Amino acid sequence: MGAWYHDGFAAMRVDGKVALITGASEGIGAACARTLAARGARLALTARSREKLEQVGGPDALIVAGDLTDAAVRRQVVDATLARFGTIDVLVNNAGVGLYTPAWKASLAAARRMFELNFFALLELIQLVVPHMQRQRSGAIVNVSSIAGKAPFPWLTLYCASKYAVCALGDGLRMELAPYNIQVTTVCPGHVKTGFGDHVLDGRLAERFQRTRKFSITAGECAEAMVRGLERGARTVMVPRVGWVLIALERLLPWLVDREMARLYHRPEPPA
Repeated sequence: MGAWYHDGFAAMRVDGKVALITGASEGIGAACARTLAARGARLALTARSREKLEQVGGPDALIVAGDLTDAAVRRQVVDATLARFGTIDVLVNNAGVGLYTPAWKASLAAARRMFELNFFALLELIQLVVPHMQRQRSGAIVNVSSIAGKAPFPWLTLYCASKYAVCALGDGLRMELAPYNIQVTTVCPGHVKTGFGDHVLDGRLAERFQRTRKFSITAGECAEAMVRGLERGARTVMVPRVGWVLIALERLLPWLVDREMARLYHRPEPPA
């Protein structure tokens, strides 16, 4: 599957650059680490599983295992990367978690935990890294959102809300940081074939939604599109690019998209 870019910054060579990647133990994060390493980047990787991170990064990567919902871990990751490499050129905010319970009855504790990882951990890492990038007057921030951050899906409303927040943050941050030569790229994947759904905080997708994933991509395809977008100074990376069709419909004919989404959401499950 291809990707579509909205370029806004000069091209970046990642060879020799230091990339800090969150959620790097599996899925998109692991694929991104391998893709960047193949292009010559030096890696700092973080996630909860040290064993998985070591398998992804190999002997040359900096590994910092921990839970990014802990502010102390967030500071540790940045401090350790600067101590090891002396710089952070690229921050890839990939870590995230899902919540599939309907918004009107979801646990507030689960919703807060999801936002803590999907948004607030991402925000604090940006706040920790940007002063260094400002001093060196260069850098790139890559935030992994979702097509769900551009068009709401009623079967994962609260997850959509967290990813909408990531998109809005990226769009504003891009303007804030433009004078410092710091690019901000928002990545909006569709469904990616990973184990993401196995780790959701609560709820599960109904079988009829599982069958709608006709345009699924692999983590490797997503990572390749992400890194190409980084190299090209892309504003937004939508992968696969057919996702822009849904976004256009949602903007131009929101009532139609709402009606069809609601119809799909409330359709009875077929008999087993």
